Amino acid sequence: MRKLKKYKPTKFKAKTSRYDEEAADYAVYFIEQLRHTKGVWAGEPFELIDWQEQIIRDVFGTLKPNGYRQFNTAYVEIPKKQGKSELAAGVALYLLCGDGEERAEIYGCAADRQQASIVFEVAADMVRMCPALSDRCKIQASIKRITFLPTNSFYQVLSAEAYSKHGFNIHGVVFDELHTQPDRKLFDVMTKGSGDARMQPLYFLITTAGTDTKSICYEIHQKAKDILEGRKVDETFYPVIYGAEQDDDWSDPKVWKKANPSLGITVQLDKVKAAFNSARDNPAEENTFRQLRLNQWVKQTIRWMPMEKWDLCKADFGPNSLVGRVCYGGLDLSSTTDITAFVLIFPPIEGDDNYYVLPYFWIPEDNMEKRVLKDHVPYDTWSKKGYIETTEGNVIHYGFIEEFINKLGEIYNIKEIAFDRWGAVQMSQDLDGMGFTVIPFGQGFASMSPPTKELMNLVLSQKIKHNGHPVLRWMMDNVCVRTDPAGNIKMDKARSTEKIDGAVALVMALDRAIRNGGSSESVYDSRGLLFI
Repeated sequence: MRKLKKYKPTKFKAKTSRYDEEAADYAVYFIEQLRHTKGVWAGEPFELIDWQEQIIRDVFGTLKPNGYRQFNTAYVEIPKKQGKSELAAGVALYLLCGDGEERAEIYGCAADRQQASIVFEVAADMVRMCPALSDRCKIQASIKRITFLPTNSFYQVLSAEAYSKHGFNIHGVVFDELHTQPDRKLFDVMTKGSGDARMQPLYFLITTAGTDTKSICYEIHQKAKDILEGRKVDETFYPVIYGAEQDDDWSDPKVWKKANPSLGITVQLDKVKAAFNSARDNPAEENTFRQLRLNQWVKQTIRWMPMEKWDLCKADFGPNSLVGRVCYGGLDLSSTTDITAFVLIFPPIEGDDNYYVLPYFWIPEDNMEKRVLKDHVPYDTWSKKGYIETTEGNVIHYGFIEEFINKLGEIYNIKEIAFDRWGAVQMSQDLDGMGFTVIPFGQGFASMSPPTKELMNLVLSQKIKHNGHPVLRWMMDNVCVRTDPAGNIKMDKARSTEKIDGAVALVMALDRAIRNGGSSESVYDSRGLLFI
């Protein structure tokens, strides 16, 4: 029997558990009787790579005093193209055919049936290519089911509606790409009590890093990190994470190797290098490379704003230094229970070719604490420090905001205010009645693309200055953009993982400033002075 080089039993073995080499050897032997089903290795024996064998030996060879497995959950987080599907298929087949469990129920789960079918199809082909299994298994491809006849056990792919169907008696679950789960419903149904009638159920969770830090996958990721780093102990949970640290040099091939244990075997160095070169030349691809190739959790699939460049635009200036200067406003109203953003941008003047940004934000006071708990965003801290205003009640008080903007108009020469024509009709009429020039602003590609691209240019050239406002920074870091076939871009609230209202308001204000060429005409020339 081939043994893993320098194999050491897992450090997560409980004091009362033992490493059973015979049990580990048997699991490895079973899986290595299977064959690869795709690519250059199709038809070749499935010889486990060292990192794969380590997992199999740890999970199936670590036994409690009663002889049953110590680990009920195995979480494996690893970049793409490392052999995840083959390993998951091997585990599913071992649970089905090699574990000696009568009427075992093994389920394949993913975000949708098509994704879950990827591992199933690999497993089905492995069965077809193994005479010993093909004689004992019945494959029903149409319903994605494999039955092991000697024990009347089955491996079944679940539909997307499975979370509504209780009554499972689970011996094993293979969750593929856990980070794509839209919510926790399916995960909870499959893991909370569904295996209580079995002595050693196994939940095998395998995934790349994701983008949603409020997802069930990130919750499990954090638990795995806590166990790996000694902050938590759970003797039933087996954690494996391959990936680059956040402060690692993403351009270093040594980092690539650290994050990709199958580099040079299932994925070649030139493929990773080509992906890196493309990401280096196109900032929009950087997060995709970090997520899929380096297994780093990122805020969204397409990161638009390079935050290190945004931070370089921070300048030491205060609101008083801009008194009397011409500026342009952007107003973004969300729902009455959400954040409202108003951003002023001050165009260049003689002797200073920079744009200056002053942002303002409001949130309803009564629901702020609930939003802090729900969204895990420090609105309360920001409010105490004056970075976000609260309005009385559980909905935004538009009259309060209108009066606030009116007072700003007494300090700065607000020439125009751009607003989303679909969200602020009444407020725009009220502001117009106060003497402001309000301009409806479309949210489509035609309106949004030019100022959005110009904002990026100004950031990269450090020609835009902000004072490090944490709420605006948070929103800039949340921005995800959408591109049309013509190459136009716009900020996409639906795809952005968090709020971006301040970024949208900034783009609208910038558009008006650019279109007016930085005119120094005062709003007071047209509306006169207001006395209150």
